[in-house]
Amino acid sequence: MESKDGSGRLRCLVTGATGYIGGRLVPELLEAGHRVRCLARTPEKLRDHPWAGEAEVVKGDVTDAESLGAAMRDIDVAYYLVHALASGPGFERTDRDAARVFGEQARGAGVRRIVYLGGLTPADVPDQELSPHLRSRAEVGRLLLDSGVPTTVLRAAVIIGSGSASFEMLRYLTERLPVMVTPSWVSTRIQPIAVRDVLRYLVGSAHMPAEVNRGFDIGGPDIMTYRDMMQKYAAVARLRHRLILPVPMLSPGLSSHWVGLVTPVPASIARPLAESLRFEVVCDEHDIAHYVPDGPGQPFSFATALSLALQRVREARVTTRWSSASTPGIPSDPLPTDPDWAGGSLYTDVRERDVDASPDALWRVVEGIGGDNGWYSFPLAWAVRGWMDRLVGGVGLRRGRRDAQRLRVGDSLDFWRVEEIEPGRLLRLRAEMRLPGLAWLEMYAEKGEDGRSHYRQRAVFHPAGLLGHAYWWSVSPFHAVVFGGMARNIARAAVRGQAGGTA
Repeated sequence: MESKDGSGRLRCLVTGATGYIGGRLVPELLEAGHRVRCLARTPEKLRDHPWAGEAEVVKGDVTDAESLGAAMRDIDVAYYLVHALASGPGFERTDRDAARVFGEQARGAGVRRIVYLGGLTPADVPDQELSPHLRSRAEVGRLLLDSGVPTTVLRAAVIIGSGSASFEMLRYLTERLPVMVTPSWVSTRIQPIAVRDVLRYLVGSAHMPAEVNRGFDIGGPDIMTYRDMMQKYAAVARLRHRLILPVPMLSPGLSSHWVGLVTPVPASIARPLAESLRFEVVCDEHDIAHYVPDGPGQPFSFATALSLALQRVREARVTTRWSSASTPGIPSDPLPTDPDWAGGSLYTDVRERDVDASPDALWRVVEGIGGDNGWYSFPLAWAVRGWMDRLVGGVGLRRGRRDAQRLRVGDSLDFWRVEEIEPGRLLRLRAEMRLPGLAWLEMYAEKGEDGRSHYRQRAVFHPAGLLGHAYWWSVSPFHAVVFGGMARNIARAAVRGQAGGTA
Protein backbone atom coordinates (compact mmCIF):
# COMPACT_ATOMS: atom_id res chain seq x y z
CA MET A 1 0.00 0.00 0.00
CA GLU A 2 1.24 3.46 -0.92
CA SER A 3 0.50 6.41 1.34
CA LYS A 4 -2.00 9.06 0.28
CA ASP A 5 0.68 11.73 0.05
CA GLY A 6 3.01 9.57 -2.06
CA SER A 7 5.84 9.70 0.49
CA GLY A 8 5.83 5.95 1.07
CA ARG A 9 5.31 6.47 4.82
CA LEU A 10 1.85 5.38 5.88
CA ARG A 11 -0.18 7.60 8.16
CA CYS A 12 -1.60 5.41 10.91
CA LEU A 13 -4.31 6.19 13.44
CA VAL A 14 -4.04 4.19 16.67
CA THR A 15 -7.00 4.03 19.03
CA GLY A 16 -6.41 2.53 22.46
CA ALA A 17 -2.86 3.92 22.70
CA THR A 18 -3.22 4.18 26.48
CA GLY A 19 -3.88 0.44 26.65
CA TYR A 20 -1.63 -2.60 26.76
CA ILE A 21 -1.38 -3.39 23.02
CA GLY A 22 -1.84 0.13 21.69
CA GLY A 23 0.93 1.53 23.89
CA ARG A 24 3.33 -1.04 22.42
CA LEU A 25 2.11 -0.76 18.84
CA VAL A 26 2.85 2.97 18.50
CA PRO A 27 6.66 2.66 18.86
CA GLU A 28 6.65 -0.37 16.54
CA LEU A 29 4.89 1.63 13.84
CA LEU A 30 7.28 4.54 14.31
CA GLU A 31 10.27 2.22 14.07
CA ALA A 32 8.83 0.83 10.81
CA GLY A 33 8.94 4.37 9.41
CA HIS A 34 5.24 5.21 9.60
CA ARG A 35 3.69 8.40 10.90
CA VAL A 36 1.37 7.88 13.85
CA ARG A 37 -1.63 9.77 15.20
CA CYS A 38 -3.13 8.61 18.50
CA LEU A 39 -6.75 9.17 19.47
CA ALA A 40 -7.22 9.45 23.24
CA ARG A 41 -10.00 10.64 25.50
CA THR A 42 -7.33 12.02 27.82
CA PRO A 43 -4.26 12.96 25.74
CA GLU A 44 -2.32 13.88 28.90
CA LYS A 45 -2.01 10.17 29.71
CA LEU A 46 0.34 9.77 26.74
CA ARG A 47 2.49 12.77 27.64
CA ASP A 48 5.27 10.86 29.41
CA HIS A 49 5.61 7.90 27.02
CA PRO A 50 9.10 7.67 25.48
CA TRP A 51 7.61 8.06 21.98
CA ALA A 52 5.32 10.99 22.82
CA GLY A 53 7.41 13.53 20.93
CA GLU A 54 7.34 11.45 17.75
CA ALA A 55 3.59 10.81 17.50
CA GLU A 56 0.68 13.19 17.09
CA VAL A 57 -1.93 12.94 19.84
CA VAL A 58 -5.49 14.20 19.36
CA LYS A 59 -8.40 14.29 21.78
CA GLY A 60 -11.45 12.23 20.90
CA ASP A 61 -13.49 9.11 21.41
CA VAL A 62 -14.49 6.25 19.11
CA THR A 63 -18.13 6.79 20.04
CA ASP A 64 -17.99 10.46 19.03
CA ALA A 65 -18.38 10.72 15.25
CA GLU A 66 -17.20 14.32 15.04
CA SER A 67 -13.90 13.87 16.90
CA LEU A 68 -13.30 10.51 15.21
CA GLY A 69 -13.92 11.95 11.75
CA ALA A 70 -11.42 14.72 12.39
CA ALA A 71 -8.84 12.20 13.59
CA MET A 72 -9.37 10.06 10.45
CA ARG A 73 -8.41 12.89 8.07
CA ASP A 74 -5.49 11.95 5.77
CA ILE A 75 -5.15 8.55 7.45
CA ASP A 76 -4.09 5.48 5.46
CA VAL A 77 -4.50 2.75 8.12
CA ALA A 78 -6.75 2.92 11.21
CA TYR A 79 -6.11 0.54 14.11
CA TYR A 80 -9.13 -0.37 16.23
CA LEU A 81 -7.79 -1.51 19.61
CA VAL A 82 -10.54 -0.50 22.01
CA HIS A 83 -13.42 -2.29 23.67
CA ALA A 84 -15.95 -1.52 26.38
CA LEU A 85 -15.18 -4.59 28.50
CA ALA A 86 -16.54 -4.35 32.06
CA SER A 87 -17.98 -0.89 31.46
CA GLY A 88 -21.36 -2.17 32.55
CA PRO A 89 -24.20 -4.46 31.44
CA GLY A 90 -24.56 -2.54 28.18
CA PHE A 91 -20.97 -3.00 27.02
CA GLU A 92 -22.00 -5.11 23.99
CA ARG A 93 -24.20 -2.29 22.70
CA THR A 94 -21.42 0.24 23.34
CA ASP A 95 -18.96 -1.92 21.39
CA ARG A 96 -21.49 -2.33 18.57
CA ASP A 97 -22.19 1.39 18.30
CA ALA A 98 -18.50 2.30 18.44
CA ALA A 99 -17.60 -0.18 15.68
CA ARG A 100 -20.33 1.20 13.42
CA VAL A 101 -19.20 4.78 13.98
CA PHE A 102 -15.59 3.78 13.37
CA GLY A 103 -16.41 2.05 10.09
CA GLU A 104 -18.61 4.91 8.85
CA GLN A 105 -16.01 7.57 9.63
CA ALA A 106 -13.20 5.52 8.11
CA ARG A 107 -15.17 5.07 4.91
CA GLY A 108 -16.08 8.76 4.79
CA ALA A 109 -12.45 9.82 5.29
CA GLY A 110 -11.15 7.50 2.58
CA VAL A 111 -9.11 5.35 4.96
CA ARG A 112 -7.39 2.57 2.99
CA ARG A 113 -7.48 -0.15 5.68
CA ILE A 114 -8.83 -0.93 9.14
CA VAL A 115 -6.88 -3.32 11.37
CA TYR A 116 -8.64 -4.84 14.37
CA LEU A 117 -7.35 -7.15 17.09
CA GLY A 118 -10.16 -9.41 18.29
CA GLY A 119 -10.53 -12.70 20.10
CA LEU A 120 -10.18 -16.23 18.77
CA THR A 121 -13.54 -17.99 18.88
CA PRO A 122 -14.37 -21.68 18.36
CA ALA A 123 -15.81 -22.21 14.89
CA ASP A 124 -18.42 -24.80 15.92
CA VAL A 125 -19.96 -22.87 18.84
CA PRO A 126 -23.02 -20.66 18.13
CA ASP A 127 -22.66 -17.01 19.09
CA GLN A 128 -25.39 -17.24 21.72
CA GLU A 129 -23.34 -19.85 23.62
CA LEU A 130 -20.16 -17.74 23.66
CA SER A 131 -19.25 -15.53 26.58
CA PRO A 132 -20.49 -11.93 26.21
CA HIS A 133 -16.87 -10.84 25.87
CA LEU A 134 -16.04 -13.19 22.98
CA ARG A 135 -19.44 -12.64 21.35
CA SER A 136 -18.91 -8.90 21.35
CA ARG A 137 -15.37 -9.13 19.98
CA ALA A 138 -16.63 -11.32 17.13
CA GLU A 139 -19.50 -8.94 16.37
CA VAL A 140 -17.14 -5.94 16.22
CA GLY A 141 -15.00 -7.82 13.72
CA ARG A 142 -18.02 -8.54 11.48
CA LEU A 143 -19.19 -4.92 11.62
CA LEU A 144 -15.77 -3.63 10.58
CA LEU A 145 -15.54 -6.18 7.75
CA ASP A 146 -18.92 -4.94 6.51
CA SER A 147 -17.95 -1.26 6.76
CA GLY A 148 -16.93 -0.85 3.13
CA VAL A 149 -13.28 -0.31 4.12
CA PRO A 150 -10.84 -3.21 3.52
CA THR A 151 -10.35 -4.68 6.98
CA THR A 152 -7.93 -7.07 8.63
CA VAL A 153 -9.32 -8.84 11.70
CA LEU A 154 -6.65 -10.60 13.75
CA ARG A 155 -8.08 -13.20 16.15
CA ALA A 156 -5.86 -14.14 19.10
CA ALA A 157 -6.47 -16.34 22.12
CA VAL A 158 -4.15 -15.87 25.13
CA ILE A 159 -1.50 -13.18 24.61
CA ILE A 160 1.73 -13.76 26.54
CA GLY A 161 3.91 -10.78 27.28
CA SER A 162 5.26 -8.90 30.27
CA GLY A 163 2.40 -7.03 31.87
CA SER A 164 -0.45 -8.67 29.93
CA ALA A 165 -3.47 -9.69 32.00
CA SER A 166 -3.19 -13.28 30.74
CA PHE A 167 0.50 -13.47 31.63
CA GLU A 168 0.03 -11.98 35.10
CA MET A 169 -2.91 -14.29 35.80
CA LEU A 170 -0.80 -17.29 34.79
CA ARG A 171 2.26 -16.01 36.65
CA TYR A 172 0.61 -15.36 40.00
CA LEU A 173 -1.52 -18.51 39.99
CA THR A 174 1.56 -20.63 39.35
CA GLU A 175 3.98 -18.82 41.66
CA ARG A 176 1.66 -18.50 44.65
CA LEU A 177 -0.05 -21.90 44.58
CA PRO A 178 2.22 -24.99 44.50
CA VAL A 179 -0.97 -26.98 45.13
CA MET A 180 -4.18 -25.63 43.69
CA VAL A 181 -7.82 -26.54 43.27
CA THR A 182 -8.78 -25.18 39.85
CA PRO A 183 -11.80 -24.75 37.58
CA SER A 184 -12.41 -27.32 34.87
CA TRP A 185 -11.19 -24.89 32.19
CA VAL A 186 -7.59 -25.79 33.08
CA SER A 187 -8.15 -28.79 30.81
CA THR A 188 -9.24 -26.71 27.80
CA ARG A 189 -6.88 -26.61 24.83
CA ILE A 190 -5.49 -23.17 23.99
CA GLN A 191 -3.10 -21.77 21.39
CA PRO A 192 -1.28 -18.87 23.09
CA ILE A 193 0.73 -16.26 21.19
CA ALA A 194 3.65 -14.03 22.16
CA VAL A 195 2.88 -10.31 22.25
CA ARG A 196 5.87 -9.73 19.96
CA ASP A 197 4.19 -11.83 17.27
CA VAL A 198 0.90 -9.99 17.76
CA LEU A 199 2.68 -6.66 17.24
CA ARG A 200 4.50 -8.01 14.17
CA TYR A 201 1.22 -9.09 12.60
CA LEU A 202 -0.43 -5.76 13.46
CA VAL A 203 2.36 -3.75 11.85
CA GLY A 204 2.56 -6.04 8.82
CA SER A 205 -1.18 -5.90 8.25
CA ALA A 206 -0.89 -2.25 7.22
CA HIS A 207 0.57 -3.34 3.87
CA MET A 208 -2.06 -5.92 2.87
CA PRO A 209 -3.45 -5.61 -0.67
CA ALA A 210 -6.71 -3.68 -1.06
CA GLU A 211 -8.64 -6.81 -2.05
CA VAL A 212 -7.99 -8.49 1.31
CA ASN A 213 -11.01 -8.13 3.62
CA ARG A 214 -11.10 -11.01 6.05
CA GLY A 215 -10.19 -12.42 9.44
CA PHE A 216 -7.04 -14.32 10.33
CA ASP A 217 -6.39 -16.70 13.23
CA ILE A 218 -3.07 -15.89 14.89
CA GLY A 219 -1.33 -18.11 17.42
CA GLY A 220 2.00 -19.53 18.42
CA PRO A 221 3.28 -23.00 17.48
CA ASP A 222 2.14 -24.66 20.74
CA ILE A 223 -1.33 -26.04 21.48
CA MET A 224 -1.70 -26.85 25.17
CA THR A 225 -4.11 -26.89 28.09
CA TYR A 226 -4.04 -24.21 30.77
CA ARG A 227 -2.67 -26.89 33.10
CA ASP A 228 0.19 -27.44 30.65
CA MET A 229 0.77 -23.68 30.57
CA MET A 230 1.07 -23.51 34.36
CA GLN A 231 3.47 -26.44 34.47
CA LYS A 232 5.55 -24.93 31.65
CA TYR A 233 5.65 -21.62 33.51
CA ALA A 234 6.86 -23.43 36.63
CA ALA A 235 9.62 -25.08 34.59
CA VAL A 236 10.74 -21.85 32.87
CA ALA A 237 10.65 -19.94 36.18
CA ARG A 238 12.51 -22.82 37.89
CA LEU A 239 9.74 -23.62 40.33
CA ARG A 240 8.75 -27.04 41.56
CA HIS A 241 6.19 -29.06 39.63
CA ARG A 242 2.68 -27.88 40.56
CA LEU A 243 -0.10 -30.17 41.81
CA ILE A 244 -3.28 -29.12 39.99
CA LEU A 245 -6.69 -30.54 40.93
CA PRO A 246 -9.58 -29.52 38.61
CA VAL A 247 -12.99 -29.07 40.26
CA PRO A 248 -15.91 -29.04 37.77
CA MET A 249 -18.33 -27.10 40.02
CA LEU A 250 -16.25 -23.91 39.93
CA SER A 251 -18.24 -21.72 37.51
CA PRO A 252 -16.60 -18.88 35.53
CA GLY A 253 -18.09 -16.43 38.02
CA LEU A 254 -16.73 -18.25 41.05
CA SER A 255 -13.40 -18.94 39.37
CA SER A 256 -13.02 -15.24 38.48
CA HIS A 257 -13.34 -14.37 42.18
CA TRP A 258 -10.82 -17.10 42.94
CA VAL A 259 -8.42 -15.58 40.41
CA GLY A 260 -9.11 -12.15 41.92
CA LEU A 261 -8.10 -13.35 45.37
CA VAL A 262 -4.84 -14.94 44.22
CA THR A 263 -3.65 -12.56 41.49
CA PRO A 264 -3.53 -8.77 40.96
CA VAL A 265 -6.09 -9.14 38.15
CA PRO A 266 -9.51 -8.04 39.53
CA ALA A 267 -12.58 -10.19 39.06
CA SER A 268 -14.05 -7.73 36.53
CA ILE A 269 -11.17 -8.54 34.16
CA ALA A 270 -10.58 -12.13 35.28
CA ARG A 271 -14.19 -13.13 34.53
CA PRO A 272 -14.11 -12.52 30.75
CA LEU A 273 -10.70 -14.22 30.62
CA ALA A 274 -12.07 -17.22 32.49
CA GLU A 275 -15.25 -17.34 30.39
CA SER A 276 -13.15 -17.28 27.22
CA LEU A 277 -11.31 -20.39 28.40
CA ARG A 278 -14.45 -22.53 28.60
CA PHE A 279 -14.13 -23.38 24.90
CA GLU A 280 -11.23 -24.74 22.93
CA VAL A 281 -9.52 -21.80 21.20
CA VAL A 282 -7.19 -23.22 18.55
CA CYS A 283 -6.32 -21.68 15.18
CA ASP A 284 -8.02 -23.21 12.13
CA GLU A 285 -5.55 -21.63 9.68
CA HIS A 286 -2.31 -19.67 9.47
CA ASP A 287 -3.04 -17.69 6.31
CA ILE A 288 -1.60 -14.54 7.86
CA ALA A 289 1.84 -15.87 6.91
CA HIS A 290 1.02 -15.27 3.21
CA TYR A 291 0.87 -11.53 3.88
CA VAL A 292 3.13 -11.15 6.95
CA PRO A 293 5.80 -13.85 6.51
CA ASP A 294 7.24 -15.54 9.58
CA GLY A 295 11.00 -15.33 9.99
CA PRO A 296 13.28 -17.96 11.55
CA GLY A 297 11.95 -18.99 14.96
CA GLN A 298 8.66 -17.17 14.37
CA PRO A 299 6.09 -17.29 15.74
CA PHE A 300 7.75 -17.68 19.12
CA SER A 301 7.21 -20.84 21.13
CA PHE A 302 5.31 -20.60 24.42
CA ALA A 303 8.49 -21.25 26.40
CA THR A 304 10.31 -18.47 24.55
CA ALA A 305 7.43 -16.07 25.08
CA LEU A 306 7.51 -16.85 28.81
CA SER A 307 11.28 -16.40 29.00
CA LEU A 308 11.13 -13.03 27.24
CA ALA A 309 8.29 -11.84 29.48
CA LEU A 310 10.03 -12.97 32.68
CA GLN A 311 13.25 -11.31 31.59
CA ARG A 312 11.45 -8.00 31.11
CA VAL A 313 9.81 -8.32 34.53
CA ARG A 314 13.11 -9.06 36.25
CA GLU A 315 14.86 -6.19 34.47
CA ALA A 316 11.97 -3.81 35.26
CA ARG A 317 11.45 -3.06 31.54
CA VAL A 318 7.69 -3.53 31.37
CA THR A 319 6.57 -0.81 28.94
CA THR A 320 2.79 -1.29 29.32
CA ARG A 321 0.61 -3.37 31.63
CA TRP A 322 -2.95 -4.69 31.57
CA SER A 323 -3.75 -1.86 33.99
CA SER A 324 -2.36 0.78 31.60
CA ALA A 325 -5.89 1.62 30.49
CA SER A 326 -8.11 3.32 33.04
CA THR A 327 -10.35 1.01 34.99
CA PRO A 328 -13.86 1.05 33.43
CA GLY A 329 -16.46 2.85 35.49
CA ILE A 330 -13.91 4.85 37.49
CA PRO A 331 -14.61 8.61 37.40
CA SER A 332 -11.87 10.78 35.94
CA ASP A 333 -13.07 14.22 36.98
CA PRO A 334 -10.15 16.63 37.35
CA LEU A 335 -9.14 17.73 40.82
CA PRO A 336 -10.82 20.99 41.81
CA THR A 337 -7.87 23.36 42.17
CA ASP A 338 -9.71 26.46 43.38
CA PRO A 339 -9.46 26.62 47.20
CA ASP A 340 -12.94 28.15 47.27
CA TRP A 341 -14.33 25.61 44.84
CA ALA A 342 -18.06 26.07 44.43
CA GLY A 343 -18.83 22.55 43.30
CA GLY A 344 -19.86 21.32 46.75
CA SER A 345 -18.16 20.03 49.88
CA LEU A 346 -14.47 19.29 49.66
CA TYR A 347 -12.71 17.62 52.57
CA THR A 348 -8.93 17.83 52.93
CA ASP A 349 -6.25 16.42 55.18
CA VAL A 350 -2.95 18.36 54.96
CA ARG A 351 0.38 17.25 56.50
CA GLU A 352 3.69 19.16 56.24
CA ARG A 353 7.20 18.43 57.46
CA ASP A 354 10.67 19.95 57.12
CA VAL A 355 13.09 17.25 55.98
CA ASP A 356 16.82 17.08 56.67
CA ALA A 357 17.53 15.84 53.16
CA SER A 358 17.84 17.34 49.71
CA PRO A 359 14.74 17.81 47.52
CA ASP A 360 16.19 15.16 45.16
CA ALA A 361 16.40 12.61 47.97
CA LEU A 362 12.85 13.42 49.06
CA TRP A 363 11.54 13.18 45.50
CA ARG A 364 13.08 9.75 45.02
CA VAL A 365 11.04 8.47 47.96
CA VAL A 366 7.86 10.14 46.71
CA GLU A 367 8.22 8.78 43.16
CA GLY A 368 9.04 5.31 44.50
CA ILE A 369 5.95 5.01 46.68
CA GLY A 370 3.57 2.05 46.38
CA GLY A 371 4.10 -1.42 44.95
CA ASP A 372 6.79 -3.34 46.81
CA ASN A 373 7.86 -0.17 48.66
CA GLY A 374 4.47 0.19 50.28
CA TRP A 375 2.81 3.37 51.54
CA TYR A 376 5.04 4.19 54.52
CA SER A 377 2.34 3.86 57.15
CA PHE A 378 0.31 1.17 58.88
CA PRO A 379 0.71 -1.61 56.26
CA LEU A 380 -2.15 -3.63 57.77
CA ALA A 381 -4.61 -0.75 57.30
CA TRP A 382 -3.64 -0.40 53.63
CA ALA A 383 -3.88 -4.17 53.12
CA VAL A 384 -7.34 -4.33 54.73
CA ARG A 385 -8.53 -1.40 52.61
CA GLY A 386 -7.29 -3.22 49.53
CA TRP A 387 -9.10 -6.44 50.46
CA MET A 388 -12.30 -4.52 51.15
CA ASP A 389 -12.07 -2.96 47.71
CA ARG A 390 -11.61 -6.34 46.05
CA LEU A 391 -14.63 -7.75 47.88
CA VAL A 392 -16.89 -5.08 46.36
CA GLY A 393 -15.46 -5.56 42.86
CA GLY A 394 -12.74 -2.90 42.96
CA VAL A 395 -9.15 -3.13 41.77
CA GLY A 396 -7.66 -3.68 45.23
CA LEU A 397 -4.12 -2.89 46.32
CA ARG A 398 -2.18 -5.49 44.32
CA ARG A 399 -1.87 -3.87 40.90
CA GLY A 400 1.56 -2.64 41.97
CA ARG A 401 3.68 -0.51 39.65
CA ARG A 402 4.77 -0.72 36.02
CA ASP A 403 8.29 0.48 36.95
CA ALA A 404 9.89 0.24 40.40
CA GLN A 405 11.48 3.71 40.24
CA ARG A 406 9.80 5.87 37.60
CA LEU A 407 6.19 6.96 37.17
CA ARG A 408 4.39 8.62 34.29
CA VAL A 409 0.94 10.16 33.87
CA GLY A 410 -1.64 7.41 33.43
CA ASP A 411 0.30 4.72 35.32
CA SER A 412 -1.70 2.58 37.73
CA LEU A 413 -0.24 2.54 41.23
CA ASP A 414 -1.97 -0.03 43.42
CA PHE A 415 -5.52 1.37 43.74
CA TRP A 416 -4.47 4.81 42.55
CA ARG A 417 -3.84 6.30 39.08
CA VAL A 418 -1.13 8.90 38.37
CA GLU A 419 -3.10 11.96 37.32
CA GLU A 420 -0.24 14.47 37.32
CA ILE A 421 3.48 14.39 37.85
CA GLU A 422 5.92 17.29 37.84
CA PRO A 423 9.33 15.59 38.17
CA GLY A 424 11.09 16.69 41.30
CA ARG A 425 8.09 18.54 42.70
CA LEU A 426 4.56 17.04 42.54
CA LEU A 427 2.88 13.65 42.39
CA ARG A 428 -0.92 13.66 42.22
CA LEU A 429 -2.81 10.38 42.46
CA ARG A 430 -6.52 9.79 41.80
CA ALA A 431 -8.24 6.98 43.68
CA GLU A 432 -9.66 4.10 41.62
CA MET A 433 -10.99 2.19 44.61
CA ARG A 434 -14.73 1.95 45.13
CA LEU A 435 -15.69 5.08 47.09
CA PRO A 436 -18.83 7.18 47.67
CA GLY A 437 -17.09 10.14 46.06
CA LEU A 438 -13.87 11.23 44.36
CA ALA A 439 -10.49 11.17 46.11
CA TRP A 440 -6.98 12.38 45.39
CA LEU A 441 -3.63 12.25 47.16
CA GLU A 442 -0.99 14.91 46.44
CA MET A 443 2.66 14.78 47.51
CA TYR A 444 5.02 17.73 47.09
CA ALA A 445 8.82 17.83 47.43
CA GLU A 446 9.73 21.50 47.86
CA LYS A 447 13.00 23.30 48.42
CA GLY A 448 13.51 24.39 52.03
CA GLU A 449 16.30 26.29 53.76
CA ASP A 450 19.99 25.39 54.11
CA GLY A 451 19.84 22.59 51.55
CA ARG A 452 16.92 20.92 53.29
CA SER A 453 13.52 20.20 51.77
CA HIS A 454 9.90 20.60 52.73
CA TYR A 455 7.36 17.82 52.32
CA ARG A 456 3.70 18.67 51.84
CA GLN A 457 0.95 16.07 51.56
CA ARG A 458 -2.72 16.68 50.84
CA ALA A 459 -5.57 14.17 50.73
CA VAL A 460 -8.71 15.51 49.04
CA PHE A 461 -12.19 13.98 49.08
CA HIS A 462 -15.30 15.17 47.22
CA PRO A 463 -18.22 13.25 48.76
CA ALA A 464 -21.13 11.97 46.68
CA GLY A 465 -24.29 12.45 48.70
CA LEU A 466 -24.90 11.69 52.36
CA LEU A 467 -23.04 8.37 52.16
CA GLY A 468 -19.91 10.22 51.04
CA HIS A 469 -20.06 12.58 54.01
CA ALA A 470 -20.61 9.65 56.37
CA TYR A 471 -17.64 7.83 54.82
CA TRP A 472 -15.27 10.75 55.38
CA TRP A 473 -16.25 11.24 59.00
CA SER A 474 -16.06 7.50 59.70
CA VAL A 475 -12.46 7.25 58.49
CA SER A 476 -11.17 10.66 59.61
CA PRO A 477 -10.22 9.39 63.12
CA PHE A 478 -7.64 7.13 61.43
CA HIS A 479 -6.05 9.90 59.35
CA ALA A 480 -3.54 10.81 62.03
CA VAL A 481 -2.21 7.25 61.93
CA VAL A 482 -2.41 6.68 58.18
CA PHE A 483 -1.65 10.09 56.66
CA GLY A 484 0.35 11.44 59.60
CA GLY A 485 2.45 8.28 59.70
CA MET A 486 2.97 8.46 55.95
CA ALA A 487 4.37 12.00 56.14
CA ARG A 488 6.72 11.11 59.00
CA ASN A 489 8.01 7.93 57.39
CA ILE A 490 8.49 9.46 53.94
CA ALA A 491 10.62 12.19 55.58
CA ARG A 492 12.64 9.58 57.49
CA ALA A 493 13.14 7.47 54.36
CA ALA A 494 14.50 10.52 52.50
CA VAL A 495 16.99 11.20 55.32
CA ARG A 496 18.09 7.55 55.37
CA GLY A 497 18.42 7.51 51.60
CA GLN A 498 20.65 10.57 51.60
CA ALA A 499 22.75 9.23 54.47
CA GLY A 500 23.17 5.99 52.52
CA GLY A 501 24.65 7.88 49.59
CA THR A 502 21.69 7.57 47.22
CA ALA A 503 20.95 11.27 47.01
